[in-house]
Amino acid sequence: MDNLNLSVSKREVIGKKVSELRRNGLTPVHMYGPEIESGSLQCNSAILSKVITDAGTNIPVTVNVENGEQDNLCFIREVQYHPVTNKILHVDFMKVQEGKVVQAQVPIAVEGTSPAVRTMGGTLLQPLQALTVEALPLEIPELIVLQAELLIDFETNLYVSDIELDNNITVINEGSEMVASVVAPRVERSETDTGEGEVAESEDNVEVIGDNDTSENAEG
Repeated sequence: MDNLNLSVSKREVIGKKVSELRRNGLTPVHMYGPEIESGSLQCNSAILSKVITDAGTNIPVTVNVENGEQDNLCFIREVQYHPVTNKILHVDFMKVQEGKVVQAQVPIAVEGTSPAVRTMGGTLLQPLQALTVEALPLEIPELIVLQAELLIDFETNLYVSDIELDNNITVINEGSEMVASVVAPRVERSETDTGEGEVAESEDNVEVIGDNDTSENAEG
């Protein structure tokens, strides 16, 4: 992927007044880091939305501040969305140093079709959607891909230990953590499993009181 760049400008508007910014097509942004003074910024909402989609939380973005510091290597650390409209309300960028290790979550994709799904009717499950790793900012993978073809039956699973990465990347997750598996289809119970014989037997044990009541009433 080509380097992602984002141009921002300094923001004077704070508090409740930022709603006016959003109406004008701007989104409030915050940039912070261990060796910089945190700053209140703003950015074109449409451009910001595209960068968020492309970068996720594991691809670095070069943030350039208008009339300010350039080439800030950052990761997206928090995105706030409107609970109803799902529009972006605020974004936090964390500035990092290119030569220092950072921690990030890398998405995991299971591609292809498992034989256990194709021929045995199973369902693919992926309980682990992202892998936590530590690496230099520019060496963090964009995506981890596993092949579903390896899931040949219901007993075969994919674990974190099955993921192969470069030696310069440290995996934080436990190797025993399951990434994906295929579960067998649910078997529908047939009518023969409902125990018709047991039902018939139970009916024989039911006391029928209607006829007895008629005879007793007749005697009375």
